[in-house]
Amino acid sequence: MRGPILLTLLVGNLSVAGCATELSAPPEGDELRSPVVFGRAVTVLLGPSHRRYEPNVRLFELLNRRTNERYTVEIGSKNQAFVLQLPAGTYELTRVQISEGPFMSMADFGSAFEVGPLPLTYVGTWRFGIDSPRYGRMMVVSVVQDDQEQAEAVRQVAAQYPTLSGQLSARATLIPNEAESRLYEVMPYPRYLPYFRRHWW
Repeated sequence: MRGPILLTLLVGNLSVAGCATELSAPPEGDELRSPVVFGRAVTVLLGPSHRRYEPNVRLFELLNRRTNERYTVEIGSKNQAFVLQLPAGTYELTRVQISEGPFMSMADFGSAFEVGPLPLTYVGTWRFGIDSPRYGRMMVVSVVQDDQEQAEAVRQVAAQYPTLSGQLSARATLIPNEAESRLYEVMPYPRYLPYFRRHWW
């Protein structure tokens, strides 16, 4: 992958079972169609852990509230930039999955953000705070937005995708900008299909 940015191109369509289509590979070439959404996902452990592996965000899922299309964004890192090609509309961060070596946990959310008509939308740094492993473990998602970080992120996107150079950008934030949810451990998800389907409803 060229450059410092992980690109996840999302082309998601609902199936009858309500599954999200994943496409983790970056598109060929250096051109993207706007609107483009970009930001960063950071994982922070909020307390001590007896586990050998520290948590990182494996994936998060987005829902287009108008079309009900679901998009799965694979991260697989404690600190990773992301660039998403999404149609304009209102999106909801519906769930987040973390991994700690062989352990996986998931939390449900309902935080929303707007993607407008401008070519670039910066959503800031999504900070996922993870409790120590215990019964009733929680995850807190919050948003950090900084002018300097935004300017650097715009520069990196433009450097990797020249067609976006000089394009107008907007800023969007999750609403609410801080939310807490219970983490529950899961079997391998979403590739374990019966479990995956059971948790859509």
